[in-house]
Amino acid sequence: MAFGSVGRNYMGPLLIVNSVMYLIVLGIAGWSLDKTINGEYHPHLQGNPATSYLLIYSLLAGVIGVCSVFAGILHLRAWRNDSLAGVSSLALISWAITALAFGVACKQISIGYRGTRLRTLEAFIIILTFTQLVYVGLLHAGFVNSRFGPGYRNNGMEYGGMARETQKAASPTI
Repeated sequence: MAFGSVGRNYMGPLLIVNSVMYLIVLGIAGWSLDKTINGEYHPHLQGNPATSYLLIYSLLAGVIGVCSVFAGILHLRAWRNDSLAGVSSLALISWAITALAFGVACKQISIGYRGTRLRTLEAFIIILTFTQLVYVGLLHAGFVNSRFGPGYRNNGMEYGGMARETQKAASPTI
């Protein structure tokens, strides 16, 4: 089994699922925010006081989530320690903002009186919160064992680090 192939096998399909779901969230939230700003009435867009916050946080989560997926695809292709740090930090930020949208979606559900498009958006945000958490876990699985992926502790040349060269002692010249 190759180095880090366990985490790498699961990361590709998870990135595809996350990219499709984040694009759907962007589409629904963008359309709903456009209708809300224009003051148009749509039967599927009935909302409550938390609706505008849900739309804004969903758009933020969607944009940063798509950026996280693109960075994850580049890391999946390189699969090295030097790309892991940037991708894992972006994935963690994306998960935090998605979790914030998750909290607003839970508040919107508890208030009630919402349309079907908003219910769909809430469902996608709730699912994305957990799939993004799994993605962050897969990225950080290299801490546990190196068979799950690159970790932060490898400094050798074999995984993208700089090689340490030994210097020879200078012999005195006569």
